[in-house]
Amino acid sequence: MIKAEELVTFVTTDIAAITRGRAVAAADLPDALSKGVGWVPANLSLTPFDEIASPNPFGSSGDLRLMPDPEAGVRIEGLGGRTPLHFYHSDITNLDGTRWEGCVRSMLKAAVADLEALGLRVVAAFEQEFQILGADWPTAPSFALSAQRRADPFGPMLMAALGAAGCAPECFLPEYGRDQFEIVCGPAGAVQAADRAVTIREVTRELAATMGWRASFCPKTDPNGVGNGVHIHLSLTDLQGNPVTFDAARPGRLSAQAGAFAAGIVRHMAALTALAAPSAVSYQRLKPHHWSASWNTLGEKDREATLRICPTSERPGHDPSRAFNMEFRAADATASPHLALAMLIRAGIEGLKAGLSTPPIVKGDPEEMSADERARLGIRRLPTSLHEALAALEADTLVCGWMAPTFLECWKGMRLKELEIVAGLDDAALCRRYAEVY
Repeated sequence: MIKAEELVTFVTTDIAAITRGRAVAAADLPDALSKGVGWVPANLSLTPFDEIASPNPFGSSGDLRLMPDPEAGVRIEGLGGRTPLHFYHSDITNLDGTRWEGCVRSMLKAAVADLEALGLRVVAAFEQEFQILGADWPTAPSFALSAQRRADPFGPMLMAALGAAGCAPECFLPEYGRDQFEIVCGPAGAVQAADRAVTIREVTRELAATMGWRASFCPKTDPNGVGNGVHIHLSLTDLQGNPVTFDAARPGRLSAQAGAFAAGIVRHMAALTALAAPSAVSYQRLKPHHWSASWNTLGEKDREATLRICPTSERPGHDPSRAFNMEFRAADATASPHLALAMLIRAGIEGLKAGLSTPPIVKGDPEEMSADERARLGIRRLPTSLHEALAALEADTLVCGWMAPTFLECWKGMRLKELEIVAGLDDAALCRRYAEVY
């Protein structure tokens, strides 16, 4: 009987948020870590539905390398009798080893370096919601212990697997939606945080599959159901790791630097939504009164705000500065975590460079405000469809300038092809189509 060979996959998570790659035998890993594996530029034009946008900037020409990050490896044994899940997050490079302009992980690294030139670093964490499909469980109340226990041993096994993968899982909970759960992990540097977001998705899907289910991170699996969001938590430190986001004397307790960073995000929020919620199904979730995001607002402890100032413990003797953070709530799992975080950092950098003031901290429901009140506060509706989001991105030349022209051309072409593929689907069919992928 032939014994299965352990494989190690060098992966990239592309602009469709699909983790793709090529595998080598584990025995060849030491050599492969320095050589990488081949890759193709036109892969970037693949839609979530595996149809390639054509024309695209690359055609059949060109060759690249997937270069694994030796510090970003994941290996988990014992999932349902399968061979070990073993992969490395990788950068896409040109053949001479230089950064390829279409590599979203490298784009995030470049944004981090530019922020560090201003004396700051981002600490981030991705909070992700997902649903289990095909489990056929009895109904259970939202957030209930019974909802967690009916899935046993899924929760304990997932926490153990994510711990083994280096994701620092902090909390597993049954959520508001049917068969919906959320995973919260600890904060990390920007690149590691985005890598963890990908790892959590892949490990969760792998574990669910061993139990005969599907784990879907799709923004909406049912138009009448609850959405699955990806909440990107952000805070700032200096280069020595000291927190600089908190200032109890300022509005919202945001320091001047954090306020300027937030202002950059709010100023470019419509275009950022195109990159953080980049699929046709994303806009099934981004609706008022859905606890997601609908307006370009900064809010405090308000889950309808797109950029939310999160609460901290008020216990005596507790230092809030180390836990204090903001949360971007418009993102979902159809977006590349690396690209979404890179663009948020770029927007924050623009706010810092321009010395912007903290935006108005909006209280109350913008839908119940008069048009004059919204205008006074600078409140505008976020895009309500991918078509609107693409137009908002096109109109924001500054955001477009944060991406290489060829990359932007590829990104737009892929999204237009995606829209073409799903054109004519009703809401229920649209949700089903994306749930099959995500």
